[in-house]
Amino acid sequence: MSNKITIQRVAELANVSKSTVSRVLNNYPHVRPHVRARVQRVIGETGYQPNNIARLLASDRSSIIGLVISSDAQMVFRDPYFPALTEAVSTSAAAKDLVMALFVSHSEKQVRHSLSGIIAAGLFDGLILTADFKGDEMIPLLRAGEIPFVFIGRPGAADGIHYIDADNRQGGYLAASHLIKLGYRRIATIASAQNSAGDDRLSGYKQALAEHGMPICDALIAIGDYSLGSGYRGMKALLPRQPDAVFVASDTMALGALRALREAGRRVPADVALVSHDDLPPAAQADPPLTTIRQTINKTGARAVETLAQVINEGEALPLQQIVLPVELVLRASCGALQKQATA
Repeated sequence: MSNKITIQRVAELANVSKSTVSRVLNNYPHVRPHVRARVQRVIGETGYQPNNIARLLASDRSSIIGLVISSDAQMVFRDPYFPALTEAVSTSAAAKDLVMALFVSHSEKQVRHSLSGIIAAGLFDGLILTADFKGDEMIPLLRAGEIPFVFIGRPGAADGIHYIDADNRQGGYLAASHLIKLGYRRIATIASAQNSAGDDRLSGYKQALAEHGMPICDALIAIGDYSLGSGYRGMKALLPRQPDAVFVASDTMALGALRALREAGRRVPADVALVSHDDLPPAAQADPPLTTIRQTINKTGARAVETLAQVINEGEALPLQQIVLPVELVLRASCGALQKQATA
């Protein structure tokens, strides 16, 4: 019989509303004892088994959070950054007895459409969103929906927004400074103008050059979109400009750059040195292994979940959380002392 009985039928038999049945199911304290006893008796007699939606009708919490990734779906499943981030968020959520639902969109427009549906469903305690684009059209929608949210990465309009980010400017600075200290002077970069992370990594690169009295040459700056193909195309465009080293703003783009260098007969690091950013598993597996800037994705995911839990629990009483996590340089074989200096 339990597979046929519904919460509506339980309410009818107990002569109460559906919301009262849900309050009893969720151990809501403000239910009169005799009403609670009547509902529980009907539940026992009918063998009713509540589903999760029924439990949500009167509960303030669903224990479900959403991870909204606003990058192209192909990028999400090909770039190892996103699986690593998804695993970090999911693991941290599970440790707090939360269930994570993943939403992947193909464009900013689709993200807005998806968010409207997510908010309207009313099933989520809060959302974690990735700041993959500079646009901030999502923020008014989130605020209007009165749903707790936290960004991973700094959104385009960050005023009053909780976010967790890596110190991307420091990442670009450490990468370029390392190459300068090794003796390289024609240091190019394959950057990205897609989001604040790309802007910050480029700013750090430029800061390091300026501090060392080196000119910033637009001809040595190529722009990609974090994809393997854009790294390949960026390096192809830079090769005629004869860089002796390149800072590539993501490991994935660096793998594309390595392919372009191999096709051109250029050795790494003997002819062109490389430093990348992220320290994802493929960086250590590349040939040669990539010197890179490590951002701690596990910590980023964990802090995002922790911060969202605080926003859910404390609301506007929570002080603004804009957390920037440190990065570090990881030395591997893709760059070394400039050859002509090392053999002088």
